Amino acid sequence: MTKTIPDQERLLDEAIDLIIRQQNDPDNPVCEELIRAWRGRSQYHQDIWARVSRVHGASGTLLNEKRRIERSESLGLTRRNFMAGGLTILGLGSAAYSFAPGMLIEARADHVSGKGEIRRVTLPDGSIATLGPESAIAVNFGMERREIALLAGMCFFEVARELSHPFSVVCKDLRATALGTAFDVSNDNDSVTVAVDHGLVDVHASNAVLQAGVQLQEGQWLAMHTDSGRIDRGQRESGQIATWRDNLIIADQERVDALVSRIGRWIPGRIVIADSSVGAQRVSGIFDLTDPLRTLEAVVHPTGSRVHQVTSFVTVISPL
Repeated sequence: MTKTIPDQERLLDEAIDLIIRQQNDPDNPVCEELIRAWRGRSQYHQDIWARVSRVHGASGTLLNEKRRIERSESLGLTRRNFMAGGLTILGLGSAAYSFAPGMLIEARADHVSGKGEIRRVTLPDGSIATLGPESAIAVNFGMERREIALLAGMCFFEVARELSHPFSVVCKDLRATALGTAFDVSNDNDSVTVAVDHGLVDVHASNAVLQAGVQLQEGQWLAMHTDSGRIDRGQRESGQIATWRDNLIIADQERVDALVSRIGRWIPGRIVIADSSVGAQRVSGIFDLTDPLRTLEAVVHPTGSRVHQVTSFVTVISPL
């Protein structure tokens, strides 16, 4: 029987509060004792503390640099600037920019993959999760449910069949539920896509079209665009689901910005689309990820745009 996992959001908040207290009063022995007692409550507390400490080690450096730049002696540490400190100092360079948004995700995640990395993970129930590059998931299995939060990127799930314990993947406002099947969920620039390799998957969201639920069968896919509320649906041949595992992307009238977001997981640094109208255009094709920069050029070429790698950290897409 699977043990119930404590509320990870609550533990994360408690750990952040303790870090803030320690930073604001570093010589207080009472604070040290509180931290020691909190960490000793369970292995879950230890794991959360390790994650938050890693984030603090990184964001602390950024906050210290901000202090130097502002010549301030009293920049208080709060939950807001603790978790998002990097976002306030974008002027320090693109490296700081690309690092900061991932800090909160890393603190929440149980499994994370890096740029260009495809990672295979065995879940507590025997299911297999294959993370695409620069992706993250949080596992929340309990007495009556098996739930995964897709925090970033994409993940292909091969679900162990347990009739009494539905398996759900949550991404933004969308929930995809299956009993025993294999399906892919991806989050690319506010476009959440579910594609079924085999079996059945029920998809729900607060979106008007999805409130009552939609059932996807083998080969079917559904994309929900959280900014516009638009729902796209389609059908693919067997073997064409989650082809990113084989370094291929199959696009069927997909938005350019969503494809750029996905391809960017194979390209170092960040990608900037200079003209938002380019990102809104749609393209189709089969794209080879073994040379992601050339793939990016192939995606944006029909829009009349070009790709320019400014530095190793920044790639810009702009009209010709």
